[in-house]
Amino acid sequence: MGKITIPEEEYMHPGHIACLGCGGALAMRYMLKALGKRTMVSIPACCWAIMHGKHPNFALGVPLVNTAFEVTGASISGIRAALDAKGIKDVNVVGFAGDGGTADIGIQALSGAVERNTNIFYVMYDNEAYMNTGIQRSGATPPGAWTTTTPVGTTQDWKKAPKKNMVEIMVAHKIPYTATINIAFPEDFVKKLQKGKDIDGPKFYHAFAPCPTGWRHPPEITVSIAKMATDSNVFPLFEVEEGKYTITRKPKKRIPVKEYLGLQGRFRHLPEEMVERIQREVDREWELLLRKEEYTADF
Repeated sequence: MGKITIPEEEYMHPGHIACLGCGGALAMRYMLKALGKRTMVSIPACCWAIMHGKHPNFALGVPLVNTAFEVTGASISGIRAALDAKGIKDVNVVGFAGDGGTADIGIQALSGAVERNTNIFYVMYDNEAYMNTGIQRSGATPPGAWTTTTPVGTTQDWKKAPKKNMVEIMVAHKIPYTATINIAFPEDFVKKLQKGKDIDGPKFYHAFAPCPTGWRHPPEITVSIAKMATDSNVFPLFEVEEGKYTITRKPKKRIPVKEYLGLQGRFRHLPEEMVERIQREVDREWELLLRKEEYTADF
């Protein structure tokens, strides 16, 4: 058995009020394990805005600021500036926001923060919809997915547009480090967050975090669903450091996308031709990622 590299210390206590099988709860737990006690977190409107509970019954063991939906990037910029003004350099400042608050409502503040080269961590825990407010589609909702605002049945209004690629948006900002992380691979998750401690400037993490309620799958298979996302190449694990792409997991046996989609009720309506189209797009994106890794290998 290999050496376990995940810190034993816990900074997320029992008593949070997440749904059963919540991937976002694991994302927070692993993030805090990686960054440790000297961490401050800013959370906008999202599931985690309520999951930590009310004072004094608080599930997180680090300071927390709850902010408005659109201002996470500005909030962590201000916290970082205040700490720097006091000469406090050893505190990790983290924006922890959902896909709606990042890819849509909060993208302007995030863009400004990273463009200013602010020394921050930003974790987008991606459950692929606005889950806390009723499962509405977000820019990160994948094509073909049912949500309450992309219904199926007589209308067939399921989402047709592609998922917004936040990693490439951050790469376009030329930040020092960005990476994908997945709650099914905690050691890779923790390693990438810990790596960010030694990088000066903005660090962006796209965290894959399934939602049983919105995805319509049993809560006990959350981690299995997340693992299938990576092993089908739907959600590859890689990092981009100073423009250099490195894939951190290459599946030995690729799972067909159909198997991944088939376990989720939000995709149950899809015709075979749409499933095949999604498979082709996943294959195309994987080949493109392999080429990026090859092309930037000497950077």
